[in-house]
Amino acid sequence: MKKNICISFIFIFSILLSACSLEKDVTDLYKEETPLEAEIIIPASFSANTQETIKAVLSQGGKMVENADFVHFEIWKQDGSLRYSMEQAEEEGNGTYTLSKNFDSDGLYYIKVHASNDGSIIMPQKQFIVGKLSESELEFLQKGIQKQAESHEHHH
Repeated sequence: MKKNICISFIFIFSILLSACSLEKDVTDLYKEETPLEAEIIIPASFSANTQETIKAVLSQGGKMVENADFVHFEIWKQDGSLRYSMEQAEEEGNGTYTLSKNFDSDGLYYIKVHASNDGSIIMPQKQFIVGKLSESELEFLQKGIQKQAESHEHHH
């Protein structure tokens, strides 16, 4: 008797579960995001106390992004001694956004682009050098290269 009740329960439960199957076109009901992409373009070399222009080229779905929701540049020095406030980029057209900047001192810097368009937000980051590096900055870069080499050595 218990065996029959158990089998009946499993049978009824499986019927109920099969009734809850998803519709075939349910994925069409959800918005599919097209990711925003950015290429950060920096000059080949920077010099301290010289006005330089940094560019970010935005594309989304294979098209250049005009009138993005926002594009901001954030710049700081690696050792933490200097941090510029976030600044809004100027739109140059054809998906290109720029910022002209005068760097006060030599060193290792980072730039992060904060950009948004059509619900997609990205924050790519790039490293660059202004003038000459200090000994500590050279050591920092060498340690980073060694860590990358060590992490790739043992893969088979």
